[in-house]
This record gives sequence, structure tokens and C-alpha cells, in this order.
Amino acid sequence: QVQLVESGGGSVQAGGSLRLSCLISGDTYDNGCMAWFRQAPGKEREGVASICALRHVYYSDAVKDRFSISREKNTLDLQMNGLKPEDSGTYYCAAQVVFYRGSWDDADRYAHWGQGTQVSVGT
Repeated sequence: QVQLVESGGGSVQAGGSLRLSCLISGDTYDNGCMAWFRQAPGKEREGVASICALRHVYYSDAVKDRFSISREKNTLDLQMNGLKPEDSGTYYCAAQVVFYRGSWDDADRYAHWGQGTQVSVGT
């Protein structure tokens, strides 16, 4: 059983930075993906970034060139620079555990989710 625990959220002003971390326990599927998603109030959950097969990195258009995802053995980090108010929301770490044919940002790919950490970016 995979367990994911996020940390590092908080409140910053626009242009600031935050680093989110996801502590991973259990056996992950190294040929699959681990990802960060986010959800703002009243909006659908959206993929932010993913690492697949331990080396292929993907970003949404909204965050590329500002966010950076990285993975060590037991952690999945998201460095967020140049934060904007529209980056506010709850950020979730997610883990894929079985083969799935679809996009990295398809939430159905991921069987395990953390509880989320809140990010708030002021103007």
C-alpha cells in the first residue's frame, strides 16, 4: 500500500516561491508516473507536473518554465517559482501503481493520493 503525505504549502505574495514535498511510503510503480495535481475552489482538479518512468518530465502549459518537479527515492518535490494568484489551490501528490495507457495528467491513472496541502498566492 502506497501512502503519500504532502507538506510545504503556505501563503506567499505574487512572484514568490514555495517548495512542496511529498513523502512516499510503500512500493511504487517505477515504470509509471508520480505527479502533482491541484484544485482551486469551484474548479476541476488539474495536472501540474509529472515524472514518469523515473526520468520523463511533463508540465502543464500553465506552469512550465516556473515550476520544477523532482524525485528522490522517497520524496517527490515541486519547486514553484514566480507564483501567481491563479496558482492558488490545494496541491495533491499522486502515484500510479499499475500500467495505464493515457495522458500523464489523466487523474484516473493515479490510484493513490495524498491529503493535499494548501497554497495561497496573494496579489
